[in-house]
Amino acid sequence: MEATSSRAESTLQKSSLDVHPESNTGQHKSTLDAVMVSADMESSQDGDSNEDTTPGLDDFSGLSSYEKKRLKNISENANFFASLQLSESAARLREMIKKRQPSESKRKKPKKRENDGTGCRRSMRLLKVDPSEVSLPATPPQPAFVADENPLLPPGPLEMTPENRDDNDELFKGFLQTWEEMSKAGSKNTKELPSLKSYKANVSRMVISEETVCKVTKGSVLSLALHPSETRTLVAAGAKYGQIGLWDVTHQPKEEGVYVFHPHSQPVSCVYFSPANPAHILSLSYDGTVRCGDFSRAVFEEVYRNESSTFSSFDFLAEDASTLVVGHWDGSMSLVDRRTPGTSYEKLSKFSLEKIRTVHVHPVHRQYFVTAGLRDIHIYDARSLTPRGSQPLIALTEHTKSVASAYFSPITGNRLVTTCADSNLRIFDSSCIASQLPLLTTIRHNTNTGRWLTRFRAVWDPKQEDCIIVGSMAYPRRVEIFHETGKRLHSFLSVEYLASVCSINAMHPVRYILAGGNSSGKIHVFMN
Repeated sequence: MEATSSRAESTLQKSSLDVHPESNTGQHKSTLDAVMVSADMESSQDGDSNEDTTPGLDDFSGLSSYEKKRLKNISENANFFASLQLSESAARLREMIKKRQPSESKRKKPKKRENDGTGCRRSMRLLKVDPSEVSLPATPPQPAFVADENPLLPPGPLEMTPENRDDNDELFKGFLQTWEEMSKAGSKNTKELPSLKSYKANVSRMVISEETVCKVTKGSVLSLALHPSETRTLVAAGAKYGQIGLWDVTHQPKEEGVYVFHPHSQPVSCVYFSPANPAHILSLSYDGTVRCGDFSRAVFEEVYRNESSTFSSFDFLAEDASTLVVGHWDGSMSLVDRRTPGTSYEKLSKFSLEKIRTVHVHPVHRQYFVTAGLRDIHIYDARSLTPRGSQPLIALTEHTKSVASAYFSPITGNRLVTTCADSNLRIFDSSCIASQLPLLTTIRHNTNTGRWLTRFRAVWDPKQEDCIIVGSMAYPRRVEIFHETGKRLHSFLSVEYLASVCSINAMHPVRYILAGGNSSGKIHVFMN
């Protein structure tokens, strides 16, 4: 049966080809005919009739009815496609495409314009030629070059004149008298270490209110200090534009307790009350000056001046505040003796450090001090400093990014806390300076303040040997206290009164009072 069917199909195909010989001509022979034949061979027809009118099917009377239907459908489909005359249409279409194809022609070059003597128009102003009968205006004078937007203030003492008050105001005189009296009273800082349980209970009772939040300076707060008075709460803030703001928190209304002075021309990155005389407040600025504000004389004395350098931080080498160690942004260090006449240094040492951000002196072995640089934490001996620099006694290399600060613990100096841009606070064992400091604790803490906020600087609570205070980027905004073991002891927060990041924080040396400064010049105070 299969052989018979194959013969029938071949005979039918030959018959179709004989009836339409024109389908084998031309280029259509290779493409269109093959499609037609294969399409015809797959068709079907009505199978109810046993009659077969297709030419050449009579020779296959032995085929089944299904085979006859199939062959008949193939024949009819072949006739249908032949009636469409696809090959002739394709040939005509090819001829039309060939006729319409544009001939290749080269682009005509534009003719050169003949010089008619007029030429193209040109600006007489650019050619610096006066137009006819009209003179050019005179060249305006160039503005004088401004060397510096914030020039250095004149050397020597500056009067303590408030920017926001009249210096003859009775309130200002009373303000100076208050600071002087509080300084004479002093504080009974015995540096006794309370138990951790008692400390935590006192801290948890500290609160903030509307009366303890006030805008003190115009720019960002870069440094803070709390006066050691036990009767009044006095806060000093160093600001971005060279200002020092003093605020008596206990004075009401609070705006009348704020006095702003301008003893520097550039950011004030460090302020301290003198440990020997709390009536003196010492400030350091990027403008290359260190000044001492004396409330008893209402004057800012100049302690150290170096116009060729910019300062970053300082600390007291001696407990009586007579000598200072000053860090420079270029990596240099200066030793300054306030007892020596003049405003120069006793010793200037050049180090290999790229920069120095903070300087802190050991509270017990005061000849040692630690510096925080770009990625370096170095401990030096002040007695070995030379003009060519000095090799550090210890170099800590655990930090992977830039370091913002490094501070010894306040009472024994047996711990060292560092703040790094890799979002880690690290605590080292500094009980033995002669050897490498072992890393005790790493506290994961977000320190990525970005471009517009002051860098975080984790500091010790001066009345608690094992607790550190640092700002936070978490919501709601807060200031956090960590134990040296890494445990979070407390978070100072208030949705209503603390809505911004406090990058710079300071604790009172005796009382349970915390002051935090933000980028808008506001001071937030938590009190027990």
